[in-house]
Amino acid sequence: MAWWQQIEWSPFVLSFKLAGVTVAILFVIAIPFAWRLSQSRSRFKPLLEAMTALPIVLPPSVLGFYMLMLLSHNSALGHFLEESFNIKLAFSFTGLVIASCFYSFPFMVQPLQSGFESLNRHMIEASYLAGKNMHTTLLKVALPNIKPSLITALIISFAHTVGEFGVVLMVGGNIPDKTRVASVAIYDLVEVMDYDKANLYAGVLLLFSFSVLVSVYWFNYRHKIRVGTVL
Repeated sequence: MAWWQQIEWSPFVLSFKLAGVTVAILFVIAIPFAWRLSQSRSRFKPLLEAMTALPIVLPPSVLGFYMLMLLSHNSALGHFLEESFNIKLAFSFTGLVIASCFYSFPFMVQPLQSGFESLNRHMIEASYLAGKNMHTTLLKVALPNIKPSLITALIISFAHTVGEFGVVLMVGGNIPDKTRVASVAIYDLVEVMDYDKANLYAGVLLLFSFSVLVSVYWFNYRHKIRVGTVL
């Protein structure tokens, strides 16, 4: 039997679906947030940046625990949604999406913020002097000039979401075809000491992660070459 026939692909499909939905949501939210953050001169900016970056250093199990408390039936939000709309967030795909958005938020915001901050200030000021408002400046001037940062944010956020474990396990549990993503499937296989199949699953994620990094670095490398050629 070929190695790909030994793999149950549904956890991978669910992981990619979760990552796709998460990245789509974060793309809409993070762009204006990162833009505002990059343009801010407030003394509270470091505090906001620290809050944004907190999921990077916070243990996933800790974040997952608080997300579970927020989304569970016992919380005000969870109780309201369940009683009013029959929406259950804990141990559901919707709950995984919400938790993943929190967990992957800094991986989308930070590359975008760095890209915006690297822009020539004269370019932005010229747009404002030409009568363009903030939204037009962001969409027509800023975003087209930070393509490497934009691609990096999208790809890294997607890959990071695919590789989640602690948060998704805490919030979603291990429900086949519903919340059982690839990382949780690997954990299950190790628990039953099926190391051969666990190795296959882990190898798929390893190959995926490496491919993602090569894609990001190659795109940025090619962009630098083109810019260098133009200059």
